[in-house]
Amino acid sequence: MANPERPSKPQAVLFACGMNAVRSPMAAGLFGQVLGKQVYVKSAGVQKGELDPFAVAVMEELGIDISRHKPIDFEELEDLEGLNFDLIVTLSPPAHHKALDLTRVAAVDVEYWPTVDPTGIEGSREQKLDAYREVRDTLMARIRKRFGRAGAGNE
Repeated sequence: MANPERPSKPQAVLFACGMNAVRSPMAAGLFGQVLGKQVYVKSAGVQKGELDPFAVAVMEELGIDISRHKPIDFEELEDLEGLNFDLIVTLSPPAHHKALDLTRVAAVDVEYWPTVDPTGIEGSREQKLDAYREVRDTLMARIRKRFGRAGAGNE
């Protein structure tokens, strides 16, 4: 019997945010590190932005390379491979509304994880990096809590 406290583990997860340039690629990279190849993961945005170098830098600190990530929007993703996901995790209000709209007639769970957008932080390079690290660490904690940890030896 499934534990009602922890939803079942999906087979395919989509992380979505506004531009697919910071939060959703970070979440997808972290998810891949925690669960390896057990679950298919992808990310998309409401609009397509440019990959943020601060996001790349803070992910590199954990040994996760997102430097080759190419931001895509929901429409591109749908054209390329469809929206064949069990779960869409939205990280911003626009992404949440878009996901709910796209899944009105589909059997897809949508979860909203409100996540701060660190791109507006003013200050020194180190202050900006700290804001991105906070987002990264918050996402990692949320992923581990929601999905658990993979077994040892995961790649």
